[in-house]
Amino acid sequence: MQSSQTNSTNLFTSPANVQQQDTSADAFIRLVDVVKVYPGRAGGVKALKGISLEINRGEFLVITGRSGSGKTTLINLLTGLDHLTSGEIWVNGNPVHKFNEEQAASWRGKNAGVVFQSFHLIPTLTVLQNVTLPMDFAGRGTIRQRQERGLALLKQLEIETHAYKLPSQVSGGQQQRIAIARSLANDSPLLAADEPTGSLDSSTAQTVVAIFKELVKQGKTVVLVTHDHDLANEADRVLTLNDGQIQ
Repeated sequence: MQSSQTNSTNLFTSPANVQQQDTSADAFIRLVDVVKVYPGRAGGVKALKGISLEINRGEFLVITGRSGSGKTTLINLLTGLDHLTSGEIWVNGNPVHKFNEEQAASWRGKNAGVVFQSFHLIPTLTVLQNVTLPMDFAGRGTIRQRQERGLALLKQLEIETHAYKLPSQVSGGQQQRIAIARSLANDSPLLAADEPTGSLDSSTAQTVVAIFKELVKQGKTVVLVTHDHDLANEADRVLTLNDGQIQ
């Protein structure tokens, strides 16, 4: 657990105008009065309405709620994919709320694995190349080591036989597994996923849940958005959002 913390803080060096700071001795993720407003008529749409939350290192947290309750917005803010309107977000002592797009991308590439609901696989790259891409960007290991880890992840998710195909040549469920393998590539301390089992059959979904639970045992922090009650039952804690607020 300690080694995971040391690696993640050493991988990202903040610019002089963005100071790192441990805001909580216990919380790995800390949200302070987070508000997100999307521009629009009549003052815009308030997706999150003052969320304050702490998530511990090594915690398995599931976020549930109706469509439009703010679940995906919360995941996007946690991982620096979107910018909050006001408030603070700290992840492992890093002020995610202060990062510009370049800083957020650099931090996320080494510290947060993300599984998108729409997969976001690059269609011109093979399955294996999609999985190794985060390692390429982070400069991790040699080409051979990246390929070996990529193949090992694909094998873990029972899809290694498709390693040299294009994403368009495999099913939607298989693409989901590719996206999960890619999120694990850099062994990041945080894994965030939006409906990671939504396109999977029950057997594969159970495999994925087992992988998430093993990551938590290793000290990783896992935050998932899901409507899957079986998956939610495996979590340490379930957080329900309702109309942009914690219910």
